[in-house]
Amino acid sequence: MNEKKRGRPRAFDARETLEKAREVFWDRGYAGTSLDTLSAATKLNRPSLYGAFGDKEALYLDVMEGYRAESMDALADALDPSFPLRDNLARVYDSALAVYLHGETAARGCFLIGTATAEAIQHERVRDLLSRSLEDFDGAIERRIALAVERGELPEGTDAGMLARLASAVMHSLAVRARAGDSREMLEALAKSGVDMICGRA
Repeated sequence: MNEKKRGRPRAFDARETLEKAREVFWDRGYAGTSLDTLSAATKLNRPSLYGAFGDKEALYLDVMEGYRAESMDALADALDPSFPLRDNLARVYDSALAVYLHGETAARGCFLIGTATAEAIQHERVRDLLSRSLEDFDGAIERRIALAVERGELPEGTDAGMLARLASAVMHSLAVRARAGDSREMLEALAKSGVDMICGRA
């Protein structure tokens, strides 16, 4: 008796698929992205997408997690404590602008700030991941600022936590302003002013 062979799902690279999905979400936003658009971009049909990643929200969360992990790696590299704090923050903002000003038709800004903030009200899991991401960014910067206080780069009694949030706020502003069309020169000047505000003018 011959059994009918089941068709195997075609092989695909999950990381490459997530990267392609991110491009779509980044350009169109979560609400503006359809499963048909995702299917066309990833070259996977709907059943394959569902089988690999679940529904659209689950796929979006996977994409967010990947972006968060990449951002944390870039942040850790920029905050290398062998450099002075002033250089660290300049490297953070330079790295951020390299991402924020990227886009085929216009500057995209930050993936999290540009897309997740719009969905956080209606989607609890998106809100939780966005909140955790911001806390992780703040925490990494706070630890570097606390070290700067120990080393005498900043005055004793400096509130490292609040200063870290201020440093993050500058980064968020860069993301929004990049997406709004501010020039690179304007954004670089804002970043430099942020460094001066946190570290003091050289």
